[in-house]
Parts: sequence; C-alpha cells; structure tokens
Amino acid sequence: MTQAGLSPLRGLAKLRDASTRRFSSYDRTGGNDDRLHIEPGETVTIAEHEGAGIVTHIWATLACNSESFLRKIVLRAYWDGEEEPSVETPIGDFFGIGHARTKNFASLPVQASPEDGKGFNCYFPMPFASGMKMTVENEAEHELVLYYYVDLELHDGLEDDLGRFHAQYRQARPEGMAETGLTNEQFLFGGENTDGKDNYTILEAEGRGHYIGVLFSVSSRRRSAQWDWYGEGDDMIFIDGEPGLSVPVRKPLGQEVAFIEPRGESAPGANDAWPPTLHGTGTEDYFNTAWCPTQDYSAPYHGVIAAGGANWSEPVTLYRWHIEDPVIFRRRIRVSIEHGHANRRSDDISSVAFWYQAEPHRPFAPLPAVAARIPGFGRDAEA
Repeated sequence: MTQAGLSPLRGLAKLRDASTRRFSSYDRTGGNDDRLHIEPGETVTIAEHEGAGIVTHIWATLACNSESFLRKIVLRAYWDGEEEPSVETPIGDFFGIGHARTKNFASLPVQASPEDGKGFNCYFPMPFASGMKMTVENEAEHELVLYYYVDLELHDGLEDDLGRFHAQYRQARPEGMAETGLTNEQFLFGGENTDGKDNYTILEAEGRGHYIGVLFSVSSRRRSAQWDWYGEGDDMIFIDGEPGLSVPVRKPLGQEVAFIEPRGESAPGANDAWPPTLHGTGTEDYFNTAWCPTQDYSAPYHGVIAAGGANWSEPVTLYRWHIEDPVIFRRRIRVSIEHGHANRRSDDISSVAFWYQAEPHRPFAPLPAVAARIPGFGRDAEA
C-alpha cells in the first residue's frame, strides 16, 4: 500500500527526486536592501529558468505611493517558451482581494497575511517542462518597491499529463436594466434568464483542462436606500456543448409556468446547450455561503474576504476553489454568473479565474487599460 496519497501529511514522508531552488529579491551586495526598485513603465523579470520544474510557492509584499497601485502592477507568467502569457492579472487581485485593497484572509492555496493582509502567498503548483519566466510590470505613477520569493523544484522531466497553470483577470460594467415601474422586490428577484448569453463571463477557455476557482469582486453602483442585495445571480457553467443533468421537478402549486425545454448547441462549438452543464441557484450559493451573507469568513475552499458593509454599499470580494471538485473540460468551457437575477444589475464586477490546461491556450483578450482598472473602473470610465 502506498502512503503518499492517503493524506497531505502522510505524503510528507515520501522521499522526492528533485532539487529545491528559489528566486528572491535579496540584496546581492550582502546589505539589507532586499527588494527590487521598479520604475514607472518598467517590466522586470523576477524568475527565469530553462529546464523542467514546478513552482511551489510565491510570497510577495509591495509598497508604492500611487493610488490603487495594486491594480496598476501586473504579474505575468510564461511556460515552456510560449509568447503569450498563461498568467496575466493585477498583482493585488491575483493574491486575493480586489479593489486595490488588502485584508487578512486564509484559504488553502492563496492567503494574505499580517500586517493588514500585505503579506501575499500563493501555493498553487505551477509545472513547466522546458522553461519558465515570471515578470512584474509597474504601470503606476511612482516607483514600486517589491520584496518576493519564488520557490520551485527542479526536475529531470515531468509527467506528460500535467496541465499548465493559468490565471486571467477580467472586468465589466454590465448594462443591466432600468428599474422604472418595478418595486424593489421585482427588480431584485423578478425576470427570467433563458440562455445565459448576457451573464458575466469569469472564464472562457479552449482545449483540455480543469477550472479550479475564482476570486470575484463586486462594487455596487445602485446605491439604493432600500434593501440592495447584489448577489441573486445564478452561476452557469457551459462545458463541451453538453447540457446538464436534471431530475423531474413539479410545477409550483397554483402557478401556470412554462419550463424551458432542453436544447442542444445552436451551432457546432457554440457551447450554449441548455440547461448549462452546471446550473447553480445564486451567487452566495456558488460561493458556498447562504442567505445573503454580511460577514467576513475564510475557509480552505471558499470564503468572503470583504462582505460589503451596510447594505452591501462597500466593496465585496469572495473566493471559491474547486480543489476537491475541479470542473473538467475536454474541448471548451465558459464559466459565467448572472449580474443580479436575470442580469438586471449594473455593478462593477472583476475577477481572476484559475485553471489548468494543456497548451496551447486560447490567447487572452488585452488587459484593460490601467486607467480603467482602478476601483470604479476609472471612476466614470465605462468597462
């Protein structure tokens, strides 16, 4: 009987055929200036290696005098000589909390540690077969001070079936709908969504792989004095053009309703079969919480880093890791969520999706311009 797979702690005893190495910002003179000084507009390579290996841990902390600088510093990673990055995201969003803020929280693969969440940690394994490169770009107005470690194992070779780590930032300010003539309850809970086309897209990828989670941030633009829950939107994940499973459901007593009939893809490769391969029941449900949460909470696989304050008028950030339940795709995947039920809300939404897949990956859309990425997406800027 093998011991390694019985539990994470049991696996620690297994001897390994690899070499441990580290890139860091230590002072090469032997002094105490253990940091990089990155000028505005400058891109610096923080790790680069030819050969096979696995990045096992990244730690970083940053300082900069620019407003909202955590949205202006961009982390990128490249595997096996690729020209398009497999990781491209503002560094603050990658390590946990959006809105260019910091706050202590602890999940299994990503943590932000004291003081005040400014110690960033990521433990997602990141394998590479022939080489790797990580860069940091300073798009802020002032000098960036960066302390960091990139810990890794060097190997003679890797198994053929290891996917490459990917992380992509997205943001949007969806159109929503007018509230004229609707009560608050009708606006928040009414309407139907029969195709998911107007949902916010967290991830759209092609190839073979598995989606492993998201950091998801919302800033309400409604600012209603009435009860203003932002999160009634259902999660809908479309995989390989295949519809989801259903059990027979009785129609509500006393109501005349028409169920949506199952349907296949509108065209080969459209990946829009109904019902979605995975169809959820609400934003807080997808993030494994319940009943319109107002409390901060951290757990290994899900959490509420910032709950939104009174009536959800402050920024919200949540996370959901599919570590025990990865969402597997063989050809293509679209991970989406409604922005309010039936896509009626027009809030500022941003996210970082995390997944593994075989290369090549679908090239990312251009990262939004730095002015549009600051909280409020450039104040009055449209996403």
